[in-house]
Amino acid sequence: MVSKNIKVVFALVLVATLLLTACAKGTSEPAANSEESEKFVFGMLLVGAYNDQGWNQAHYEAGLYVQDHIPGTEMIYIDKVNTADRPGTTPDQLAEELVAQGAKLIIFDSDDMKDGAHAFAAAHPDIPVIHASGDGAWVDGNAYQNLPNLANVMGRMEYGKEIAGCAAALSSTTGKIGYLGPLINEETRRLTASAYLGAKYCWENVAGKDPADLTFEVTWIGFWSNIPGVTLDPTQVADDFFNRGYDVVISGIDTTEALTEAQKYADEGNTVFAIPYDFKGGCGQTSGVCLGVPYYNWGPSYTSYVQSAIDGNFTPSWDYLAPNWEDLNNPDTSALGFVKGDALPEENGAKLDDFIAELAGGLNLWKGPLNLQDGTVFLAEGETATDYQVWYLPQLLEGMLGLSTAAE
Repeated sequence: MVSKNIKVVFALVLVATLLLTACAKGTSEPAANSEESEKFVFGMLLVGAYNDQGWNQAHYEAGLYVQDHIPGTEMIYIDKVNTADRPGTTPDQLAEELVAQGAKLIIFDSDDMKDGAHAFAAAHPDIPVIHASGDGAWVDGNAYQNLPNLANVMGRMEYGKEIAGCAAALSSTTGKIGYLGPLINEETRRLTASAYLGAKYCWENVAGKDPADLTFEVTWIGFWSNIPGVTLDPTQVADDFFNRGYDVVISGIDTTEALTEAQKYADEGNTVFAIPYDFKGGCGQTSGVCLGVPYYNWGPSYTSYVQSAIDGNFTPSWDYLAPNWEDLNNPDTSALGFVKGDALPEENGAKLDDFIAELAGGLNLWKGPLNLQDGTVFLAEGETATDYQVWYLPQLLEGMLGLSTAAE
Protein backbone atom coordinates (compact mmCIF):
# COMPACT_ATOMS: atom_id res chain seq x y z
CA MET A 1 0.00 0.00 0.00
CA VAL A 2 2.82 2.39 0.91
CA SER A 3 4.59 1.40 -2.27
CA LYS A 4 1.50 2.30 -4.30
CA ASN A 5 1.21 5.67 -2.55
CA ILE A 6 4.86 6.43 -3.30
CA LYS A 7 4.26 5.61 -6.92
CA VAL A 8 1.22 7.88 -7.02
CA VAL A 9 3.13 10.74 -5.40
CA PHE A 10 6.04 10.23 -7.79
CA ALA A 11 3.68 10.29 -10.75
CA LEU A 12 2.04 13.48 -9.52
CA VAL A 13 5.44 15.13 -9.04
CA LEU A 14 6.49 14.07 -12.53
CA VAL A 15 3.31 15.48 -14.07
CA ALA A 16 3.73 18.74 -12.18
CA THR A 17 7.34 19.02 -13.34
CA LEU A 18 6.35 18.45 -16.95
CA LEU A 19 3.59 21.05 -16.67
CA LEU A 20 5.94 23.61 -15.16
CA THR A 21 8.50 22.94 -17.89
CA ALA A 22 5.86 23.34 -20.58
CA CYS A 23 4.68 26.58 -19.04
CA ALA A 24 8.23 27.85 -18.87
CA LYS A 25 8.74 27.05 -22.54
CA GLY A 26 5.46 28.69 -23.39
CA THR A 27 6.41 31.95 -21.72
CA SER A 28 9.77 32.12 -23.50
CA GLU A 29 8.19 32.57 -26.95
CA PRO A 30 6.25 35.75 -26.14
CA ALA A 31 9.50 37.19 -24.76
CA ALA A 32 11.18 36.63 -28.13
CA ASN A 33 8.20 38.11 -29.94
CA SER A 34 8.35 41.09 -27.61
CA GLU A 35 11.96 41.70 -28.58
CA GLU A 36 11.00 41.44 -32.23
CA SER A 37 8.20 43.96 -31.80
CA GLU A 38 10.63 46.43 -30.26
CA LYS A 39 12.77 46.46 -33.40
CA PHE A 40 12.46 49.75 -35.31
CA VAL A 41 12.07 49.02 -39.01
CA PHE A 42 12.61 51.84 -41.50
CA GLY A 43 11.84 51.58 -45.19
CA MET A 44 13.68 53.08 -48.13
CA LEU A 45 12.54 53.61 -51.72
CA LEU A 46 15.40 53.83 -54.22
CA VAL A 47 14.84 55.25 -57.70
CA GLY A 48 17.53 52.96 -59.17
CA ALA A 49 19.44 49.82 -58.28
CA TYR A 50 20.70 49.60 -54.70
CA ASN A 51 24.19 48.71 -55.98
CA ASP A 52 24.48 51.23 -58.83
CA GLN A 53 27.84 52.66 -57.62
CA GLY A 54 26.08 56.02 -57.47
CA TRP A 55 23.16 57.87 -55.92
CA ASN A 56 21.16 54.86 -54.80
CA GLN A 57 24.07 52.93 -53.37
CA ALA A 58 24.98 56.01 -51.33
CA HIS A 59 21.47 55.92 -49.82
CA TYR A 60 21.52 52.16 -49.32
CA GLU A 61 24.83 52.33 -47.48
CA ALA A 62 23.45 55.18 -45.38
CA GLY A 63 20.75 52.74 -44.28
CA LEU A 64 23.45 50.31 -43.25
CA TYR A 65 25.10 53.15 -41.35
CA VAL A 66 21.87 53.68 -39.41
CA GLN A 67 21.70 49.98 -38.53
CA ASP A 68 25.30 50.09 -37.30
CA HIS A 69 24.76 53.19 -35.16
CA ILE A 70 21.32 52.55 -33.66
CA PRO A 71 20.93 49.10 -32.09
CA GLY A 72 17.60 47.45 -32.83
CA THR A 73 17.01 49.11 -36.21
CA GLU A 74 16.45 47.29 -39.46
CA MET A 75 16.31 48.63 -43.02
CA ILE A 76 13.97 47.23 -45.64
CA TYR A 77 13.93 48.65 -49.15
CA ILE A 78 12.52 48.55 -52.65
CA ASP A 79 14.82 49.62 -55.45
CA LYS A 80 14.27 50.53 -59.10
CA VAL A 81 11.26 52.65 -58.13
CA ASN A 82 10.53 54.23 -61.49
CA THR A 83 7.88 53.88 -64.16
CA ALA A 84 10.11 51.88 -66.50
CA ASP A 85 11.15 49.20 -64.00
CA ARG A 86 7.85 49.14 -62.10
CA PRO A 87 5.14 50.21 -64.56
CA GLY A 88 1.71 50.84 -63.10
CA THR A 89 2.98 51.65 -59.62
CA THR A 90 3.67 54.89 -57.79
CA PRO A 91 6.15 55.60 -54.98
CA ASP A 92 3.37 56.09 -52.45
CA GLN A 93 1.88 52.70 -53.36
CA LEU A 94 5.25 51.03 -52.89
CA ALA A 95 5.67 52.84 -49.58
CA GLU A 96 2.45 51.13 -48.47
CA GLU A 97 4.15 47.79 -49.15
CA LEU A 98 7.00 48.78 -46.83
CA VAL A 99 4.52 49.74 -44.11
CA ALA A 100 2.83 46.37 -44.52
CA GLN A 101 6.24 44.79 -43.85
CA GLY A 102 6.56 46.74 -40.60
CA ALA A 103 8.25 50.01 -41.61
CA LYS A 104 7.70 52.81 -39.09
CA LEU A 105 9.54 55.49 -41.10
CA ILE A 106 9.85 55.88 -44.87
CA ILE A 107 12.67 57.44 -46.89
CA PHE A 108 11.98 58.52 -50.48
CA ASP A 109 15.37 58.97 -52.14
CA SER A 110 14.65 60.98 -55.28
CA ASP A 111 13.28 64.32 -56.39
CA ASP A 112 11.42 62.26 -58.96
CA MET A 113 9.31 60.87 -56.07
CA LYS A 114 8.11 64.26 -54.82
CA ASP A 115 4.40 63.76 -55.56
CA GLY A 116 4.42 60.27 -54.07
CA ALA A 117 6.26 61.38 -50.93
CA HIS A 118 3.79 64.20 -50.34
CA ALA A 119 0.76 61.99 -50.99
CA PHE A 120 2.02 59.28 -48.64
CA ALA A 121 2.91 61.74 -45.88
CA ALA A 122 -0.54 63.33 -46.09
CA ALA A 123 -2.25 59.93 -45.95
CA HIS A 124 -0.14 58.71 -43.00
CA PRO A 125 0.37 61.58 -40.55
CA ASP A 126 1.55 59.10 -37.90
CA ILE A 127 4.50 57.85 -39.99
CA PRO A 128 7.63 60.03 -40.26
CA VAL A 129 8.67 60.65 -43.86
CA ILE A 130 12.05 61.79 -45.16
CA HIS A 131 12.25 63.01 -48.74
CA ALA A 132 15.81 63.36 -49.98
CA SER A 133 16.41 66.33 -52.30
CA GLY A 134 12.87 67.69 -52.02
CA ASP A 135 11.48 70.99 -50.79
CA GLY A 136 8.06 70.09 -49.35
CA ALA A 137 9.17 71.02 -45.83
CA TRP A 138 10.80 74.32 -46.86
CA VAL A 139 8.54 77.14 -45.68
CA ASP A 140 10.09 79.53 -48.20
CA GLY A 141 10.02 77.02 -51.05
CA ASN A 142 7.67 76.69 -53.98
CA ALA A 143 6.37 73.27 -52.92
CA TYR A 144 5.75 73.79 -49.19
CA GLN A 145 3.26 71.18 -47.90
CA ASN A 146 2.82 72.07 -44.21
CA LEU A 147 2.91 68.41 -43.24
CA PRO A 148 3.94 67.71 -39.61
CA ASN A 149 5.58 64.39 -40.51
CA LEU A 150 7.60 65.41 -43.62
CA ALA A 151 11.29 66.31 -43.56
CA ASN A 152 13.69 67.07 -46.42
CA VAL A 153 17.41 66.34 -46.52
CA MET A 154 19.84 67.51 -49.19
CA GLY A 155 23.56 68.11 -49.16
CA ARG A 156 24.91 71.32 -50.65
CA MET A 157 26.35 69.38 -53.55
CA GLU A 158 26.92 72.68 -55.35
CA TYR A 159 30.26 72.68 -53.53
CA GLY A 160 31.04 69.12 -54.60
CA LYS A 161 30.25 69.93 -58.21
CA GLU A 162 32.38 73.09 -58.07
CA ILE A 163 35.29 70.94 -56.87
CA ALA A 164 34.61 68.46 -59.68
CA GLY A 165 34.55 71.27 -62.22
CA CYS A 166 37.85 72.59 -60.90
CA ALA A 167 39.47 69.14 -61.16
CA ALA A 168 38.20 68.88 -64.74
CA ALA A 169 39.56 72.29 -65.71
CA LEU A 170 42.97 71.58 -64.19
CA SER A 171 43.19 68.30 -66.11
CA SER A 172 41.84 69.28 -69.52
CA THR A 173 44.31 70.04 -72.28
CA THR A 174 41.67 70.70 -74.94
CA GLY A 175 39.55 73.03 -72.81
CA LYS A 176 36.51 70.96 -73.75
CA ILE A 177 34.55 69.57 -70.80
CA GLY A 178 31.41 67.50 -71.27
CA TYR A 179 28.68 66.96 -68.72
CA LEU A 180 26.58 63.80 -68.84
CA GLY A 181 23.27 65.02 -67.48
CA PRO A 182 20.19 63.08 -66.30
CA LEU A 183 16.75 64.69 -66.69
CA ILE A 184 16.31 68.46 -66.60
CA ASN A 185 14.89 70.01 -63.45
CA GLU A 186 15.86 72.60 -60.86
CA GLU A 187 18.20 70.22 -59.04
CA THR A 188 20.11 69.17 -62.13
CA ARG A 189 20.35 72.70 -63.52
CA ARG A 190 21.91 74.09 -60.35
CA LEU A 191 24.35 71.19 -60.00
CA THR A 192 25.43 71.33 -63.64
CA ALA A 193 25.83 75.11 -63.37
CA SER A 194 27.94 74.62 -60.23
CA ALA A 195 30.30 72.32 -62.11
CA TYR A 196 30.60 74.99 -64.80
CA LEU A 197 31.33 77.72 -62.25
CA GLY A 198 34.05 75.60 -60.67
CA ALA A 199 35.58 74.81 -64.06
CA LYS A 200 35.43 78.44 -65.19
CA TYR A 201 37.01 79.75 -61.97
CA CYS A 202 39.90 77.27 -61.98
CA TRP A 203 40.49 77.52 -65.73
CA GLU A 204 40.96 81.28 -65.42
CA ASN A 205 42.25 81.84 -61.89
CA VAL A 206 44.22 78.69 -61.10
CA ALA A 207 45.37 77.44 -64.50
CA GLY A 208 45.65 81.01 -65.81
CA LYS A 209 44.09 80.23 -69.18
CA ASP A 210 41.97 82.32 -71.53
CA PRO A 211 38.24 81.99 -70.68
CA ALA A 212 37.50 82.06 -74.42
CA ASP A 213 39.28 78.71 -74.75
CA LEU A 214 36.94 76.89 -72.35
CA THR A 215 33.94 74.94 -73.66
CA PHE A 216 31.44 73.42 -71.24
CA GLU A 217 28.57 71.41 -72.74
CA VAL A 218 25.82 69.30 -71.20
CA THR A 219 23.86 66.53 -72.90
CA TRP A 220 20.81 65.26 -71.02
CA ILE A 221 19.83 61.59 -71.33
CA GLY A 222 16.30 62.05 -69.93
CA PHE A 223 16.45 60.15 -66.63
CA TRP A 224 18.78 59.33 -63.73
CA SER A 225 19.99 56.17 -65.44
CA ASN A 226 19.69 54.43 -68.77
CA ILE A 227 16.26 53.11 -69.76
CA PRO A 228 16.63 51.40 -73.15
CA GLY A 229 14.19 52.81 -75.66
CA VAL A 230 13.27 55.71 -73.38
CA THR A 231 16.44 57.66 -72.60
CA LEU A 232 19.50 58.47 -74.61
CA ASP A 233 22.14 55.81 -74.09
CA PRO A 234 24.72 57.34 -71.69
CA THR A 235 27.42 55.16 -73.21
CA GLN A 236 26.81 56.72 -76.61
CA VAL A 237 26.61 60.22 -75.11
CA ALA A 238 30.00 59.75 -73.43
CA ASP A 239 31.43 58.35 -76.66
CA ASP A 240 30.15 61.36 -78.56
CA PHE A 241 31.94 63.72 -76.20
CA PHE A 242 35.23 61.87 -76.49
CA ASN A 243 34.92 61.55 -80.28
CA ARG A 244 34.44 65.33 -80.56
CA GLY A 245 37.60 66.14 -78.64
CA TYR A 246 36.22 66.54 -75.13
CA ASP A 247 38.87 65.13 -72.83
CA VAL A 248 36.97 65.25 -69.51
CA VAL A 249 33.39 64.11 -68.92
CA ILE A 250 31.70 64.95 -65.63
CA SER A 251 28.79 62.68 -64.78
CA GLY A 252 25.51 63.85 -63.29
CA ILE A 253 23.70 60.52 -63.64
CA ASP A 254 23.40 57.75 -61.06
CA THR A 255 25.54 55.20 -62.90
CA THR A 256 29.14 55.00 -64.13
CA GLU A 257 29.03 54.95 -67.93
CA ALA A 258 31.20 58.08 -68.22
CA LEU A 259 33.96 56.37 -66.30
CA THR A 260 33.83 53.05 -68.14
CA GLU A 261 33.86 54.78 -71.54
CA ALA A 262 36.77 56.99 -70.51
CA GLN A 263 38.71 53.86 -69.61
CA LYS A 264 37.93 52.34 -72.99
CA TYR A 265 39.28 55.41 -74.81
CA ALA A 266 42.32 55.55 -72.53
CA ASP A 267 43.06 51.91 -73.33
CA GLU A 268 43.18 52.95 -77.00
CA GLY A 269 45.91 55.48 -76.25
CA ASN A 270 43.84 58.63 -75.68
CA THR A 271 44.35 60.99 -72.75
CA VAL A 272 40.84 61.33 -71.37
CA PHE A 273 39.32 61.47 -67.89
CA ALA A 274 35.96 61.22 -66.14
CA ILE A 275 34.41 62.25 -62.85
CA PRO A 276 31.59 60.05 -61.51
CA TYR A 277 28.97 61.20 -59.03
CA ASP A 278 27.16 60.44 -55.77
CA PHE A 279 29.01 57.49 -54.25
CA LYS A 280 32.26 57.58 -52.28
CA GLY A 281 33.55 54.44 -53.99
CA GLY A 282 32.66 55.69 -57.46
CA CYS A 283 36.25 55.65 -58.74
CA GLY A 284 36.73 52.02 -57.79
CA GLN A 285 35.86 50.40 -61.12
CA THR A 286 38.37 52.22 -63.35
CA SER A 287 40.59 54.34 -61.15
CA GLY A 288 43.16 55.01 -63.89
CA VAL A 289 40.98 57.64 -65.58
CA CYS A 290 39.10 58.91 -62.54
CA LEU A 291 39.96 62.43 -61.39
CA GLY A 292 37.85 62.10 -58.27
CA VAL A 293 34.27 61.85 -57.11
CA PRO A 294 31.98 64.25 -55.25
CA TYR A 295 29.72 62.16 -53.04
CA TYR A 296 26.87 62.36 -50.55
CA ASN A 297 27.04 61.07 -47.00
CA TRP A 298 23.43 60.58 -45.88
CA GLY A 299 24.20 58.34 -42.91
CA PRO A 300 24.56 60.88 -40.07
CA SER A 301 21.44 62.79 -41.06
CA TYR A 302 19.32 59.66 -41.47
CA THR A 303 20.60 58.38 -38.13
CA SER A 304 19.53 61.58 -36.43
CA TYR A 305 16.03 61.42 -37.91
CA VAL A 306 15.54 57.72 -37.18
CA GLN A 307 16.63 58.25 -33.59
CA SER A 308 14.21 61.16 -33.23
CA ALA A 309 11.40 58.95 -34.55
CA ILE A 310 12.30 56.24 -32.03
CA ASP A 311 12.34 58.84 -29.25
CA GLY A 312 8.96 60.21 -30.36
CA ASN A 313 10.16 63.73 -31.17
CA PHE A 314 10.47 63.66 -34.97
CA THR A 315 10.27 67.26 -36.18
CA PRO A 316 9.98 68.25 -39.84
CA SER A 317 12.61 70.54 -41.29
CA TRP A 318 14.29 71.41 -44.56
CA ASP A 319 17.95 70.48 -44.20
CA TYR A 320 20.31 71.93 -46.81
CA LEU A 321 23.53 70.56 -45.37
CA ALA A 322 27.00 72.01 -45.93
CA PRO A 323 30.17 69.92 -45.82
CA ASN A 324 32.38 69.84 -42.77
CA TRP A 325 35.16 72.00 -44.17
CA GLU A 326 37.49 71.09 -41.31
CA ASP A 327 37.28 67.40 -42.22
CA LEU A 328 35.63 67.12 -45.62
CA ASN A 329 35.59 63.32 -45.80
CA ASN A 330 34.64 62.57 -42.21
CA PRO A 331 31.96 59.84 -42.43
CA ASP A 332 30.33 60.92 -39.17
CA THR A 333 30.19 64.70 -39.60
CA SER A 334 30.26 65.77 -43.25
CA ALA A 335 27.14 65.64 -45.42
CA LEU A 336 29.23 65.48 -48.57
CA GLY A 337 32.83 65.02 -49.58
CA PHE A 338 35.27 64.67 -52.44
CA VAL A 339 37.68 61.78 -52.94
CA LYS A 340 40.57 62.40 -55.32
CA GLY A 341 41.11 59.86 -58.06
CA ASP A 342 44.34 58.16 -59.07
CA ALA A 343 44.32 60.02 -62.39
CA LEU A 344 44.70 63.40 -60.68
CA PRO A 345 48.44 64.14 -60.52
CA GLU A 346 49.96 65.38 -57.29
CA GLU A 347 50.54 68.91 -58.61
CA ASN A 348 46.91 69.34 -59.65
CA GLY A 349 45.80 67.67 -56.44
CA ALA A 350 47.62 70.36 -54.48
CA LYS A 351 45.98 73.08 -56.57
CA LEU A 352 42.61 71.46 -55.98
CA ASP A 353 43.31 71.46 -52.24
CA ASP A 354 43.98 75.20 -52.45
CA PHE A 355 40.66 75.70 -54.24
CA ILE A 356 38.85 73.68 -51.58
CA ALA A 357 40.51 75.83 -48.93
CA GLU A 358 39.21 78.92 -50.72
CA LEU A 359 35.68 77.52 -50.64
CA ALA A 360 36.10 76.68 -46.96
CA GLY A 361 37.27 80.23 -46.38
CA GLY A 362 34.15 81.77 -47.92
CA LEU A 363 34.71 81.85 -51.68
CA ASN A 364 31.23 81.99 -53.24
CA LEU A 365 31.03 81.38 -56.99
CA TRP A 366 27.32 82.18 -56.97
CA LYS A 367 28.03 85.88 -57.04
CA GLY A 368 27.33 88.48 -59.71
CA PRO A 369 27.71 89.45 -62.34
CA LEU A 370 26.07 86.26 -63.64
CA ASN A 371 23.65 86.00 -66.53
CA LEU A 372 21.30 83.22 -67.48
CA GLN A 373 21.79 81.31 -70.69
CA ASP A 374 19.46 83.60 -72.64
CA GLY A 375 21.45 86.67 -71.58
CA THR A 376 19.09 88.00 -68.93
CA VAL A 377 20.63 89.11 -65.65
CA PHE A 378 20.60 86.49 -62.93
CA LEU A 379 22.83 88.24 -60.40
CA ALA A 380 23.89 91.88 -60.67
CA GLU A 381 27.45 93.00 -60.01
CA GLY A 382 28.33 92.17 -56.39
CA GLU A 383 25.02 90.40 -55.70
CA THR A 384 25.23 87.03 -53.93
CA ALA A 385 22.61 84.41 -54.68
CA THR A 386 20.23 83.34 -51.94
CA ASP A 387 19.44 79.66 -51.30
CA TYR A 388 16.16 80.26 -53.09
CA GLN A 389 17.86 81.61 -56.21
CA VAL A 390 20.33 78.74 -56.37
CA TRP A 391 17.77 76.03 -55.61
CA TYR A 392 15.31 77.24 -58.23
CA LEU A 393 17.81 78.20 -60.95
CA PRO A 394 15.50 78.72 -63.96
CA GLN A 395 18.07 78.24 -66.73
CA LEU A 396 21.65 77.20 -67.26
CA LEU A 397 24.17 80.03 -67.07
CA GLU A 398 25.58 82.12 -69.85
CA GLY A 399 28.61 80.39 -71.32
CA MET A 400 27.17 76.88 -70.98
CA LEU A 401 26.10 74.83 -74.00
CA GLY A 402 23.06 72.56 -73.85
CA LEU A 403 19.36 72.74 -73.13
CA SER A 404 17.99 74.57 -70.10
CA THR A 405 14.53 73.02 -70.28
CA ALA A 406 13.14 69.80 -71.65
CA ALA A 407 10.60 71.75 -73.74
CA GLU A 408 13.21 73.25 -76.03
